[in-house]
Amino acid sequence: MTAASAPRNAADPDLKAIPMRGTMFLVPLCLLVACAAQAKTATPQLSAQQCDVSTSYDVLADSGGIWLHRKQGVPRDVFFHGGELNVDHQPQPVSTADAQRLRELEQRTRTLMPAVTSIAQSVVDITFDALNGVVHVLSGSTRQQRKVERLRMAAHAQVEDSLGRGRWEQTVFDERFQANVEHAAQALAGHLTRSVLWTVMTGRTAQMERRGADLDAQMQRQMQGRSDVLEAQARTLCVQAQALYAVQQALEYRFNGERLQMLEVNAHPRTPSEDAPTSNRIVATMTR
Repeated sequence: MTAASAPRNAADPDLKAIPMRGTMFLVPLCLLVACAAQAKTATPQLSAQQCDVSTSYDVLADSGGIWLHRKQGVPRDVFFHGGELNVDHQPQPVSTADAQRLRELEQRTRTLMPAVTSIAQSVVDITFDALNGVVHVLSGSTRQQRKVERLRMAAHAQVEDSLGRGRWEQTVFDERFQANVEHAAQALAGHLTRSVLWTVMTGRTAQMERRGADLDAQMQRQMQGRSDVLEAQARTLCVQAQALYAVQQALEYRFNGERLQMLEVNAHPRTPSEDAPTSNRIVATMTR
C-alpha cells in the first residue's frame, strides 16, 4: 500500500498542482481589495475636471435657495435666492443686473443637480458591476450575486438620499461611499475564499477559468458602454459648468474688493488622457 501510494504522489499531476494552486486562495481577497480601491478612485467628485471647473464648497439646493458652505477659506458661507445674496450670514446689496444673474445662477444650479446625481449613480453601477463579476467568476453563486445587488441598491439609495435631495457634502459623501464598498468587499471575502479553496481542492479550477473567460468579453462590452455614457454625461456637464462660471464672472458684486468665487477654473493644463473619463476616474460638475 505504501509502495503503491509513493509513485502516485510523485506522478499525479493534480496532487503536484495543489501547492501551486494554493496561491489562488489569495485571489478573492486581492480582487475584492482592488474593487474597493477602484471605488475610492471612482468616487464622484463635485467638479468638472474636463473643463477645469471645480468648487471647494458643499452645496445644498432646495426650495429655499442655494446654500454654499466650506470649513476653510473666505467667505465660508454664501446663500442666494430670488435675486438676493447673503455672504457669511450678512445681506449684501446687489444691482438689478446682478439680481437677475443670481436668479440665473440659482436656476442653472438646480438644473445641474439631477445631472450630477446621474453621474454618481453611474459610478455606483460601474463599481458593483466589477464586484459582481468577481463574485461570479470565483464562486458562480447566485446567492452571493443577489447579495451584491442588495449592496448596489443600498449604494443607489445613499446617492438618492444626498445628491437626489439636492445636498452635496463632499467629504461625508466620499467617506460613506468608500465605506459602503469596503463593507461589501469584506462581507463577501470570507465566502469567496472558502469557495476558491473548495474549487481547488475538488479539482474544478477549469470551471472557474471558463467562467472568467466567458465573463471577460461581456464585462468589456458592459464597461465600454458605461464609459461611453459617462463620457457623454461629463461633456454635457462641462458645458453647463462653463456657462455657470460665465454668469458668476459677470457679477458686478465684489466681496472685500474681489470677485465672489463660488466656482473656480483650475489654471494647470491637462493631457488628453487626463481629460478622458474612465471607469475608475469619474468626473462630474457642480456649482460653488
